[in-house]
Amino acid sequence: MESPHGAAVSAEDFGLEGPRGRVFQSVTFSAEPGELVAIEGPSGSGRTCLLLALTGRMRTTEGHAETGGLRLPKQAAAVRRIAALGPVPGVSELDPAFTVAEHLGERALLQGRYGSPLRALLRPRAERRAAAEARVDEALEAAGLDPGTLPKSGRTSVRDLERLEALRLSVALALIGRPRLLAVDDTDLKLSDAEREQAWALLRSVADAGTTVLAVCSEAPGNVQVVRTAPAGAEAGAGEPVAAPADDEADVREPATEKPAVEEPTTEEETADAFAEARRA
Repeated sequence: MESPHGAAVSAEDFGLEGPRGRVFQSVTFSAEPGELVAIEGPSGSGRTCLLLALTGRMRTTEGHAETGGLRLPKQAAAVRRIAALGPVPGVSELDPAFTVAEHLGERALLQGRYGSPLRALLRPRAERRAAAEARVDEALEAAGLDPGTLPKSGRTSVRDLERLEALRLSVALALIGRPRLLAVDDTDLKLSDAEREQAWALLRSVADAGTTVLAVCSEAPGNVQVVRTAPAGAEAGAGEPVAAPADDEADVREPATEKPAVEEPTTEEETADAFAEARRA
């Protein structure tokens, strides 16, 4: 089995301005293949939008970035083929009504049907089934999730998972496709200190195995490269990229490239409106 080869990621003066104002701006950094990068900042500071932009799922308006040697936003479709999303609220989420086994089975089926080369589809059914099971087992091991330890094993519903278990399942689902880049949102949300350490240890192990990892968080650990975002008006420290506040928590794939002179959202309701406008644009 081939080991995953991580994708180098870089950005220079990378920025996005949407219908309600600036989302993030002046982001400059570079990461080597197989590196773990934390996108750190308070909620509403553009963290998720930056994550989606670097994985080819959000069109930016300023500067440029490269993921795996593919230039963004021009080659966003190609970037999406090598980058997988872990948990991202409103974009890539677990279905609480599904069981763990159902999620894994569905992802393996989709990967086998749409993510495999044509020659793989021509193999005997038994061989394809064995390959799919091997991928699932490999992904579960990499994510540190053993369904046998769950209350109802694979029949455990997502709604019954602990937060860290749900994170591990989301990472496992993303790794089934053997991506070169893994993107995870809200890495440290609702985790205890001990669970937070386990979450970062998980992402570190994925990076050490060769897959580049981008992880959004409120507070990064001390052993990773940090890309910081900050509220508008905040002064950045030396070498820290700055992002203005905006709508980083909603499901937006293609924000408008126009730059209307509209004030930035200041309430949750206005933020939701801004993302709805961006999605329609």
